[in-house]
Amino acid sequence: MAQSATTAMRAVSHATPKERAALGKEARRRSPRSGHAVFRPSTDRPDPLAILAAQSASRVPELVPIRYSRMTESPFRFYRGAAAIMASDLADSPDSGITVQLCGDAHLLNFRLLASPERRLMFDINDFDETLPGPWEWDVKRLSASLVIAGRANGFDEAERAVIVNSAVRSYREAMIGFAGMGNLEVWYSKIDSDVLEALAAAQLQKAGQKKLADAMARARTRDSLQVFGKLTELVDGKPRFAADPPLLTPIADLLPDVERSALERQFRGLLERYGRTMPSDRRTLLADYRLADVARKVVGVGSVGTRCWIFLLLGRDGRDPLFLQAKEADSSVLAAHLGASMYRNQGERVVAGQRMMQAASDIFLGWERVEGIDGRRRDFYIRQLRDWKGIAMPETMPPRQLKAFGDVSGITLARAHARSGDRIAIAAYLGRSESFDRAVTSFAEAYADQNERDHQALVDAVRAGRLPAAQSPQALQAPRPA
Repeated sequence: MAQSATTAMRAVSHATPKERAALGKEARRRSPRSGHAVFRPSTDRPDPLAILAAQSASRVPELVPIRYSRMTESPFRFYRGAAAIMASDLADSPDSGITVQLCGDAHLLNFRLLASPERRLMFDINDFDETLPGPWEWDVKRLSASLVIAGRANGFDEAERAVIVNSAVRSYREAMIGFAGMGNLEVWYSKIDSDVLEALAAAQLQKAGQKKLADAMARARTRDSLQVFGKLTELVDGKPRFAADPPLLTPIADLLPDVERSALERQFRGLLERYGRTMPSDRRTLLADYRLADVARKVVGVGSVGTRCWIFLLLGRDGRDPLFLQAKEADSSVLAAHLGASMYRNQGERVVAGQRMMQAASDIFLGWERVEGIDGRRRDFYIRQLRDWKGIAMPETMPPRQLKAFGDVSGITLARAHARSGDRIAIAAYLGRSESFDRAVTSFAEAYADQNERDHQALVDAVRAGRLPAAQSPQALQAPRPA
């Protein structure tokens, strides 16, 4: 169970470094590092389409076809939406028995540029919908397989892909060894900011790659509430309102009749007031200086399509002082079926707690709440800013050298996130200084990419045969991309 897993993460915190290292070396005996190379689907492997269908059952029905459409587009798009499928596969895989706070969906596009509260540009993990305590290897394997799938999409050959994945896993391993030698506060304060990124780029990338990074960081700094204000709103009777772009963005005025809309608007005002109590008092004061101006339903991501996601336009000093918040439905983690239920009763709190544990610095408006919908059902949400200096990677434009550099910094970032919650000394001792684990996970990633392609083709076949619904509109198929 996740409750006992959390306890286990802390059980060794007062052991000596020598004792903790011994635990990691003993774990090699129980679960050899070379054993991570193998992926063989179990004979009773659940039908991947049945897993997707089970998720769809609780989602907004008219949005589910968009999810399937986006996932049919490519094996990489499918993988982004298939965290539940991979969790089922990893449940039968070997692990060291050392637990950390997992991201739960650590594919490469969940590593990106973000703003710290001090207005520093950071590189960190972004999405924690599936976060839960569990085996650290699961996140490493999810990241590694995503690099193979992206490499295949770019036409890289197997040797090029092997270099990329091996390097990313080695970066994780070497970073974890570095964190094992640090004091607790030093680990907690560690971060990858723009200065570190520029130094890494100077060491690994040629001039063209360094310029791409500089351009990406410059664009990220423009992606804030003012940019969203110009992109997603329009003036209606002299007042800013969300501009309709159905089905991707639907203002509340277009979703419900007047009576139901008024009731839902009252619930949203209550949500914003109550969720503020999950934040520090200074941030509650800041939030109270804004007033709610409009609400819209937004389609987000790939795997999240169909979950309830609302965006709020709030205005501060005047009509040119906007704040955009996103309230995203939080259901049970896809890992929970295999690792046990969360210790948190509110799934939004589960997401927020995992995010605060793993990120070097989190959004100042991050919080959670539970809401009763107009259908009478109570649902959990977590709330954060819609956009705050977010820069999203575009792996389809990366040559091998750049994807390798991106994998390296992602591996380092993941190690830092795991080192905050788990026994970094035991993990480092398990990994060791040889490349045994690196080579094993590189082999696993190729094998799992094969399985992902088979699962993707099964979905394509089901959609073509009419067994699963899919949206046909090009607008509906459009997944979010960097602005």
